[in-house]
Amino acid sequence: MKGPGAASPSEVIREGELEKRSDSLFQLWKKKAVVLSKDSLSLFSPEAGKARGGGGKELRFGSIQKVDCVERTGKYVYFTIVTTDRKEIDFRCPGESCWNASITMALIDFQNKRAIEDFKSPGAR
Repeated sequence: MKGPGAASPSEVIREGELEKRSDSLFQLWKKKAVVLSKDSLSLFSPEAGKARGGGGKELRFGSIQKVDCVERTGKYVYFTIVTTDRKEIDFRCPGESCWNASITMALIDFQNKRAIEDFKSPGAR
């Protein structure tokens, strides 16, 4: 299966919707269509959807350090994706959707595979 907007084919793990906090002064929550694959989380505006060239943003797992700051309130689970350059991106989802767990598990799987590859490669640190 091909991940929308991805440079290379990647297996889609899950598709759905998250809310992302904007970087603007008012920090409004904006709905995003999301596609979780084995190597990235792709975000699209709901209007553009997953259409090719839909102006999406791809967060590759190689640039993500961790999923952090998980907090559950009555209706939502709030979590932060921390990038390797220390940028924080805030998300929320309905509590029953467990998006934070899906992203965390995919990230751990990616990091484990990368660690094994690094270990097996002759020039490993």
